[in-house]
Amino acid sequence: VASSLLCLAVMPVLGERFAPLGISPYNCPLNFYRPHTDMNNALQLNHIQAFAFDLDGTLVDSIKDLALAANAMREALGMDDLPIDTLKSFVGDGMGRLVHRALTNDHEALADEALWQQGFAYFAQYYHEHIADYSSPYAGVVDGVQLLKSLGYPVVVVTNKSERFAIKLLADLGLLDEFSLVIGGDTLPEKKPSALPLQDVCEVLHIEPKQLAMVGDSHNDILTAKAAGAYAIGVDYGYENMDDLAQDPATCPDAVIHSLAELYPAAQNAQMAQARES
Repeated sequence: VASSLLCLAVMPVLGERFAPLGISPYNCPLNFYRPHTDMNNALQLNHIQAFAFDLDGTLVDSIKDLALAANAMREALGMDDLPIDTLKSFVGDGMGRLVHRALTNDHEALADEALWQQGFAYFAQYYHEHIADYSSPYAGVVDGVQLLKSLGYPVVVVTNKSERFAIKLLADLGLLDEFSLVIGGDTLPEKKPSALPLQDVCEVLHIEPKQLAMVGDSHNDILTAKAAGAYAIGVDYGYENMDDLAQDPATCPDAVIHSLAELYPAAQNAQMAQARES
């Protein structure tokens, strides 16, 4: 990893946007995921110089707090609660879409504008007050991120969650200072699956897209990685089914992991290989 990137890994906070092993690739699109015994060789990280992580469903299990906020909004508007599994399927495209889906109980429908405005205001206030009541990092997240940083890799967050909510969630969970950069769904003119968020990351870190790994649990994470020309790593513990995503070449990740801690040995091996070659 270049010395300039080592500095970025510990860069100070610059405004709100800057915040202080069983691995197997998918053989797309014909084969389902199978356990791989040679864990460290499954990931191809020799060219990687930085890691971007999705938030909800990748770093943090936040579904209960999101579901409680959505149902509190529905109750305030005289509607019945929705099952948590239904609301889980509505997550991933930002809070605005989540409110539309929670109000209509439909993945594609849009609520009446006046109803949406009322619902969104209630949801945002409730969620802001209860954003980390039940949310917590997934197992392996803290160790995984800190181990990558110990190797000198910059680590950033790229989420479709509104930036101020993403920063608050990370701060409330004590994770904010682990990341050099936080890009929310409203930080830039476009959000995932657009290539723009990862292009912005690469511009800030002064790297090429092929040198960036995007780690996430959803189709949006894989699509944004492919659109930008980054390396797509799926996690199989999040809100979307990675086996299902692997059946479509458009959403098939380059590799899949079971825990973020599994990135460390592969990254360490990649650095050792680069050192031998130099």
